[in-house]
Amino acid sequence: MTTEPEDPVVPLAAEPAVPSLVDRYFTRWYKADVKGKPSEDHCILQHSNRICVITLAGSHPVLQSGKTIKSISYQISTNCSRLQNKVSGKFKRGAQFLTELAPLCKIYCSDGEEYTISSCVRGRLMEVNENILHKPSILQEKPSTEGYIAVVLPKFEESRSITEGLLTQKEYEEVVLKRLKATTATSRGVRTEVE
Repeated sequence: MTTEPEDPVVPLAAEPAVPSLVDRYFTRWYKADVKGKPSEDHCILQHSNRICVITLAGSHPVLQSGKTIKSISYQISTNCSRLQNKVSGKFKRGAQFLTELAPLCKIYCSDGEEYTISSCVRGRLMEVNENILHKPSILQEKPSTEGYIAVVLPKFEESRSITEGLLTQKEYEEVVLKRLKATTATSRGVRTEVE
């Protein structure tokens, strides 16, 4: 009776993670410190058909642990509500036109903080996410998918230039890393002064 030597078990290389729908079809762009407010970062998901989905970046204070969203309002002023945006037809008639700094909504947290979310891109407002009005927690749980803020369609002739002034994923990560290093250095400096 002959026994064949067993084949040694060779560990397989880890399978690369399957990219999410967002990672597959959208390019992520970021706007850091919107309107000069520290860490109030927004993420713009740009599809190849030039549609832009406005979301919160991972470093936004609303997405940090411990924050609870009390309410969200698309009522920008007494005369302007993003909920009244009614788009129709091939040429998107009735869509509100937005500038880069146009407010989309306001987020009110239980700690009294209020955050205004801006468009970050010029274009026509196609839709706002009414689901986050009824269930604000999805904004924190799934900010890039079900918790998006709004969908904006830039003008065709401006679709290439809208990314000017926005950061790539890598540039954004560098900004967040610099912030982290600055806060770490500041907290160390405070400790040594106290001692």
